[in-house]
Amino acid sequence: MSNARLVPPESVADLTAAVLRGDYGPDPAGLHAVGAFWVRQSTQFPGTDTKYRNHYLVLRVDAGFGGCCVEREQLHPDVAEELSGRNLAELLTDARVPVRVAALDAYLSLTRPHLQQREARTLWLPHGTPLQRAKARDEAIAGLLHIQPGQRVGLIGVVNPLVAAIQAHGGVCLPCDFNLARTQDGTEVARDMRPVLAQADLVIATGMTLSNGSFDEILATLRARGVPLVVYAQTGSAIVPRFLGHGVAAVSAEPFPFSQFSADPTPIHLYRAPDYDGARAAA
Repeated sequence: MSNARLVPPESVADLTAAVLRGDYGPDPAGLHAVGAFWVRQSTQFPGTDTKYRNHYLVLRVDAGFGGCCVEREQLHPDVAEELSGRNLAELLTDARVPVRVAALDAYLSLTRPHLQQREARTLWLPHGTPLQRAKARDEAIAGLLHIQPGQRVGLIGVVNPLVAAIQAHGGVCLPCDFNLARTQDGTEVARDMRPVLAQADLVIATGMTLSNGSFDEILATLRARGVPLVVYAQTGSAIVPRFLGHGVAAVSAEPFPFSQFSADPTPIHLYRAPDYDGARAAA
């Protein structure tokens, strides 16, 4: 089915309903989660005192993988044993948001693979150490940004190299995160995203906004304000590009297996809406 025939989704629920109708390909009831994985991982780079703690639900459906990063207590680790063997129609209507997100991501990774999307530019992260690969990934994300000096840039989900990239371009970083009190350079981190969304001239968000349910609010708020949204997505890497040009200005999509799980070259897929340029992003 051609992407051009599809009505752009207004929300994640809208996109899910379209998938359940068969608008994006085969009936989800005929596809099954053959594999379900629960991954608990932490990262701390030498010379820093910041420890990133991540918990992932990953579903495999045929040749597709769907990934969702969750908060520590959001899902019980036994969920991986529970979900394998179930069909995607069931999982897409599960009561738990992360399960629905992982299922939707798996379905779209299968029916809309990044390598077949004409809007995507694929960049292979180099073989190297975790720090070398993380820097290459963050530089690629920073390359999607059009930051003007003095521009207020909301950062929903703090990654310290992106704080530095915003500041290096002369932007004013407005960080927001549930799990950090301050950035590495000492900037205070807000917990409530709403004041950040109200002030920002540009917003960068993590795909984890899908798993905590805030993505739709971010999307609607910034659409109403006409403010560009750039998303760096491990969670929902196949979901977020479906909103490109309809609330999302650019995406760095990193499908499973994520860069931190390998030293070998792995791809990230960079999307930019045609109308996203420096003029639009200017304050």
